[in-house]
Amino acid sequence: MPNLQMTVNGEPVSLEVPAHRSLAQVLRYDLGLTGTKIGCNEAECGLCTVLVNGDPILSCVYPALKAQGAEVLTIEGLAQNGTLHPLQWAFIEHGAVQCGFCTPGLIMTAKALLDTNPHPDEAAIRRALKDTYCRCTGYASVIRAILAAAGRPVAPLVPETRPPLHVIGRPLPRPDAVAKVTGAARFTDDYTFPGMLYGATLRAGIPHARIRRIVTNAARTLPGVHAVLTAKDVPGRNRHGLIYEDWPVLCDDKVRYVGDAVAIVAAETPEIARQALERIQVEYEPLPVVADAQQARQPDAPLVHETWPTGNLLKHIRVRKGEVETGFAQADIVIERHYDSQTTDHAFMEPECAIARLTDDGRVEVYVGSQIPYADRRQIAAALGVPEEQVRVVGTLIGGGFGGKEDIAGQIHAALLARATGRPVKILYSRHESLLVHPKRHATTLRVRLGARRDGQITAVDVELVGDTGAYASLGDKVMTRATTHASGPYDIPHVRADCYAMYTNNPPAGAFRGFGVTQSCFAIESAMDELAEALGMGPILLRRKNLLRVGSTTCTGQVLRESVGLEACLDAVVQTLRQEQGLDEGEPIRWGWREGAKAYGWGLALAYKNTGLGGGAPDRATAEVEAYEDGHAEVRISSAEMGQGLPVVLAAIAAEELGLPFERVTVLLSDTDRTPDGGPTTASRQTYVSGNATRHAARRLRDLLAQVASERLDVPPEELRFRDGRLQANGQVVPLGEVVRWAREEGREPRLRHEYHAPPTRPLGEGGDMHFAFSFAAQAALVEVDTETGEVRVLKVIAAHDVGRAINPLALEGQIEGGIVMGLGHALTEVYILEEGVPYTQWFARYRIPNIQQAPEIISLIVEDPTAEGPYGAKGVGELPSIPTPAAIVNAIYHATGVRIRRLPVDQEEVKRRLGEATADRRRPTADGRTR
Repeated sequence: MPNLQMTVNGEPVSLEVPAHRSLAQVLRYDLGLTGTKIGCNEAECGLCTVLVNGDPILSCVYPALKAQGAEVLTIEGLAQNGTLHPLQWAFIEHGAVQCGFCTPGLIMTAKALLDTNPHPDEAAIRRALKDTYCRCTGYASVIRAILAAAGRPVAPLVPETRPPLHVIGRPLPRPDAVAKVTGAARFTDDYTFPGMLYGATLRAGIPHARIRRIVTNAARTLPGVHAVLTAKDVPGRNRHGLIYEDWPVLCDDKVRYVGDAVAIVAAETPEIARQALERIQVEYEPLPVVADAQQARQPDAPLVHETWPTGNLLKHIRVRKGEVETGFAQADIVIERHYDSQTTDHAFMEPECAIARLTDDGRVEVYVGSQIPYADRRQIAAALGVPEEQVRVVGTLIGGGFGGKEDIAGQIHAALLARATGRPVKILYSRHESLLVHPKRHATTLRVRLGARRDGQITAVDVELVGDTGAYASLGDKVMTRATTHASGPYDIPHVRADCYAMYTNNPPAGAFRGFGVTQSCFAIESAMDELAEALGMGPILLRRKNLLRVGSTTCTGQVLRESVGLEACLDAVVQTLRQEQGLDEGEPIRWGWREGAKAYGWGLALAYKNTGLGGGAPDRATAEVEAYEDGHAEVRISSAEMGQGLPVVLAAIAAEELGLPFERVTVLLSDTDRTPDGGPTTASRQTYVSGNATRHAARRLRDLLAQVASERLDVPPEELRFRDGRLQANGQVVPLGEVVRWAREEGREPRLRHEYHAPPTRPLGEGGDMHFAFSFAAQAALVEVDTETGEVRVLKVIAAHDVGRAINPLALEGQIEGGIVMGLGHALTEVYILEEGVPYTQWFARYRIPNIQQAPEIISLIVEDPTAEGPYGAKGVGELPSIPTPAAIVNAIYHATGVRIRRLPVDQEEVKRRLGEATADRRRPTADGRTR
């Protein structure tokens, strides 16, 4: 085996390396420098960037032996003598760190740029980082951070909000930011255990077939293989699912999509595990494929699940308000349009990974980046056939989720293999496997009929939605319900009918995805609103203003909004800023579209709203524990997932506010089912509201306990005590909080309090009343540039106003908004998961085009704070909302720029070019009198 000698971060290294090993593998798995991340293994994402002799290289495909004699610099070597590099400081200060998985690659690419160009402008930064992806930030904060590190005067962009409290409302750094910018942060694949084996999964590779037989003998006898398991080896329930348990752990009689798991193996190395899979023989009887939701609805369509009582229909969701035909009879103008929203992938930067091991007492521990740790525990235990208490789920850092890490991935398989072998087992998905297996965003077709009087008052809306929920239910029921309940948009329309058909097909399952179905319905209704405005001869702002939701309005589900409806304030903020951008005087009309040579420009508007919390009658609760210590710090404990959205900051800020502690004196422990109580799923933008309230109440109870202890010791009424800056103050007496904690322990009163918070009750769809306990609202205006010769569309600017109730941490809030908008841009312009008869064409990152830094627009973010009474300090959820109106705003802008109306996503550049050409030809065609049009 060849010997590799190189210098890594200033230290000489010598080791034997197989010829096929990449530099990233050597750094991570041989040298333990796990700060270098592998996001794709195909030189597409840029996350693996390190410097070799000063040059940035993609280490996932760079042969390790090519670094012979080279100087290699990784993220771990950037800080010197304990002092962070200016880039690392700037990324923290400017909020350019979210999930952190892409952060090392971004920083190392930026380091190479600054080494050759110490004072780059924004254009140079965009060029240098165009091949390094980030799914969380939206890139704006990354650009600001690099400019700041280069010495340019750039202030952190913190949106204007109401005056802060002691801690709440101040821009706060993430507690884990230093670890993320130095490479010390540990994601699942960064963990290793002694004697660890490597698991791999045999996938069906065929979208629909009967399994006739599985032969595993050749795999079992391969040296280095320790276990080969099939369905008959699952000791417990061979089905899992968050709502309906219809997804096989290992398929026994039938496969229903190409990513179905048929067998799993554990071996000494990943290479041997893959070789074992190749030796497993499966005999299939192919079955007809249900390729899309419309086919699934046909009476003669093959059945995906033969025993499901409603055939291929997972669920029919109905929304009724008023009498829709009466409403259309009252309308002067009625339009009907059809829209199509595509299948998309979360494209989180960290591929799925799970590690399982047995403890000395026979329990199973599973390490995984999961959005719902307690749901994982339940499903793992069911498959193993053991009580839940026999399973511990340890949540690791999550390199992006966006809903894609709610369902089970490798957790159960790793646990089964660990039980079978008695050794730790790691299952790491390749990017190909990740794209193949995990749930997607629902492809949805929508028919929208809108009726209005000539004055712009909408009288009725009728929407039909057909959603492709794929081979298994996942969260398709709830996603499509949310699409349906938001199908009439953020408007008070007296007569509404919406019918949604969530259909099983032989495509990959569709489940939770940022926006949770509302992205699709918003694209349709907001496009239709512009089309209705044109039919009425009315401006898009006025039509929306006449019909939007306000306090006292009734939603399409019959919920009366009694408070915290900042939608009109959002619209006002966007319109005012848009007028300022155009330099308009009072009374001058907004210019929606214009031409400059071969370039066409247009502004487009869209509104949106999105529920906070689970709603629909589902119990929504979280339990938090807060403990104070004698050194004066406190810890919050809760099993809620951090995947870049900044939850630890929120919870620490809330506890610090309640206990009167400096923010830096509060730590947060997340997602360990043995050590932290259940915070519920990280979904539905619920964590700030629900887990935030649990933390607030637990901290208040702890404060009351400490106040009582201090009151008795100091002979001061509890209500006169003040908690501030880590001290208790009253009548000139000042006592450190840690001292009061010591007193409490001496008296046998544990300074540790737990609170289970129950969100306000909601009612199921169809029963009237409150279907949700809070809503957030948004208005966005997008400016596009269209090349009329090529059809290329660029988004230049987005003005975005969001009603968030109360901004707990404005710095993290800005990151959520910017990242969401760029994700919405991708949904509009570039992203599509292509399937042909159930077989994905999109099997590598090279075939899935997430937006890069050069496509990221300028974003003007405006914060509206219309507090909700029950939310912590008035806060509502905002994680999903920013991505929802962006596609419709872009499509409406394209129309104002060019006259081309897009009703199918993503925007097809060739279609824009063709239709522009047709319009030009039509204008040039002679009329009957010989003149051109």
